Amino acid sequence: MILHQVETLPREDLEKLQLRRLKNSVERCYANVPHYRQAMDALGFRPHQLQSLADLVHLPFTSKSDLRDNYPFGLFAVPSEQVVRIHASSGTTGKPTVVGYTRRDIDTWSDLMARTLSAAGLGAGDRFHNAYGYGLFTGGLGFHYGAERLGCTVIPMSGGQTRKQLMLLQDFAPTGLGCTPSYALNIAEEASREAVDVRKLPLRVGVFGAEPWTEAMRQEIESRLGIQAIDIYGLSEIIGPGVSVECIEAKHGLHIWEDHFLVEVVNPDSGEPLPYGEEGELVFTSLTKEALPIIRYRTRDLSVLDPTPCRCGRTHVRMRRITGRTDDMLIIRGVNVFPSQIEAVLVEDAELSPFYQIEVFREGSMDSMMVNVEATPALVQRGAEAMVKVGKKAEKAIKDLVGVTCPVVVKGIDAVPRSQGKAVRVIDHRNR
Repeated sequence: MILHQVETLPREDLEKLQLRRLKNSVERCYANVPHYRQAMDALGFRPHQLQSLADLVHLPFTSKSDLRDNYPFGLFAVPSEQVVRIHASSGTTGKPTVVGYTRRDIDTWSDLMARTLSAAGLGAGDRFHNAYGYGLFTGGLGFHYGAERLGCTVIPMSGGQTRKQLMLLQDFAPTGLGCTPSYALNIAEEASREAVDVRKLPLRVGVFGAEPWTEAMRQEIESRLGIQAIDIYGLSEIIGPGVSVECIEAKHGLHIWEDHFLVEVVNPDSGEPLPYGEEGELVFTSLTKEALPIIRYRTRDLSVLDPTPCRCGRTHVRMRRITGRTDDMLIIRGVNVFPSQIEAVLVEDAELSPFYQIEVFREGSMDSMMVNVEATPALVQRGAEAMVKVGKKAEKAIKDLVGVTCPVVVKGIDAVPRSQGKAVRVIDHRNR
């Protein structure tokens, strides 16, 4: 359901709104954030020179390292007493990236998440089981506030305790589910162990994000849970979840809420803007955020923008499902490999489960990788020889797709570690 008329604005009207909001945001960044003032001065750019959306290319990029270099609050554009909420990333590769919200930012975020969940097919009166993690991670509270704003009844389960998740799915009868796609499969696996047919429950829509997933994985989730699986995209640095979402009518590309976020696709190496239809790195500029406005944030996510009209009636540009990241790309003997490519091979084989991990090693001066994946119960029953044979078949398929030879070790049930949130897809032994 379309929640707000801005979702269907003609492109000309939408761009006028974007330009007005962009000018205001850039002026506030220049006046209140020393980092941005210095960056614009270094480029010889002043806010008054921003006369059209095309002038965006003259503004500086922002990277994750800029947020870390200004840790914790150096990029905030409002006094601390106006900040009502702070979130942060996990900080697994250094200092966490810190984001702040004013009261108006929280309202904006709630409205965008309500829009997002509405596009996914939910509405007032639905019961939403929220299995995203609460706390500093933006997922749990982002979904929570949005679902409440939409008029849903929220079950704030958070992540983990999979058996209890399954019990509440039966007892509380939610119609909507939110979690990572890998955790949705974890719930499906627990249901199978407990002989619970989730497909017979009232659950009808799942909104999944926070990690890359493939179309084949969507089909697996929909088949095992008996639901519509909707892709969502967001980043804490931009606002959190609620930057873009698939509409349930088409499930073909994620609508970006362009009245709040200006999106570009750039060449990952040169930073040059690319036209619609070409794959590159997504770059976002916030248009309405107060506490942490951000200019040309380089996400490292690879995608394609599609401006063609959608049958749902929304006019906002769509982005293709994320195909990989420039910073989780593995280079194995000169070949670029993305974990999503490996997943695409594994989920195509009906004898393999969707639970896998990639291990990367350095042998002398060369890098190598190994894939660990679980067998289905039926394959386990056929014995070790059959598991080895299936592994060899997967090795050939990976070689054919990405051009890298790597062993695929097919393991028994529960042999690959489970995730309670984002799945740990790659274990890199080179840095240990």
